Amino acid sequence: MVLPRYGGRLEDQPDSVSSVPVVKGPSIAVIDIGSNSIKVLVASRAPDGRVTALATRTIDARISAGIGHAPPRLTPEGMARGLDAIRTLLAEAAPFAPTATVLVATSAVRDAQNGADFRELVRAATGQTIRILTGDEEANLIGRGLTCDPALAALRDFYVLDLGGGSLECLAFHDRHIQQAASLQLGCVRLTEKFVPDPARPLAGDATKRITAHIRDVLTKSNFAFSFSPAAVAVGTGGTLTTVRTIAAAKAGPALEQTSTSITVTQLRELLASLGALPLAERKKIPGLPPARADVFPAALVTLITLAEIGGFDAYRHSLFNLRYGLADEALAR
Repeated sequence: MVLPRYGGRLEDQPDSVSSVPVVKGPSIAVIDIGSNSIKVLVASRAPDGRVTALATRTIDARISAGIGHAPPRLTPEGMARGLDAIRTLLAEAAPFAPTATVLVATSAVRDAQNGADFRELVRAATGQTIRILTGDEEANLIGRGLTCDPALAALRDFYVLDLGGGSLECLAFHDRHIQQAASLQLGCVRLTEKFVPDPARPLAGDATKRITAHIRDVLTKSNFAFSFSPAAVAVGTGGTLTTVRTIAAAKAGPALEQTSTSITVTQLRELLASLGALPLAERKKIPGLPPARADVFPAALVTLITLAEIGGFDAYRHSLFNLRYGLADEALAR
């Protein structure tokens, strides 16, 4: 795998640049325009049928600034950051000569009143058309990506919780087939804007209570039945859990891949207690915590803890196989 410069993040890992590998068979480039970050995956199909990553990079662009307000709108600054990130990722994918390049956008662009303006901005600047995923499409493609993870091959029945900046995708798998899927407006950027008066200050207890109450209220009224069985396995994806592992790696010294994929709720509570008590300026200094994510990280931890309490599980099994892998698998199947 080619590891690009640490200007954005390569799934939160440091730089290790090598030459572009020889690709056997077609490759696909997928750019996922998320609410908090914009990511690229260049992938091909291995001889055994697996989706194989050739390159991947994440840039924290925060195009979603403002989506927690009514009505939700993308700011000019957020759209400019998004366009810059997309241009950068397209340039880094180009040496692989992908047979197709797929750009998708999720909650931030989907919900914003001026989302069409951002799509036109990108089309005019790059010639690329952005596909706006519906909530159901996003959830199902995340599920498809998770089934590409060889580390999860033995799981048959499990739940998937993918926390982004604008939304939370929830899936229930039975015998490795999706039985339920829902997309809820519970992303960490959205919740921070709605319930944290001043993200520069330590997270107040009142804000934690409001976030928790809101999540419980939304889940109670949603069409997704959180009827977790006592032995349910919860698979977690998204930047928050990746960041939790990266912080743990920064403390212990190993690479992210060498940290445990099991993240306990106790770990999340301890991290919230320590980081939530810090002002933003101090949170930005925490090794492994991207400064661009430091303002929304406490609300994200509250969300994951609350979901675990509702679901009755004590740990998340983390996977890096998410929406991009589902899109790559879809495109390579054509």
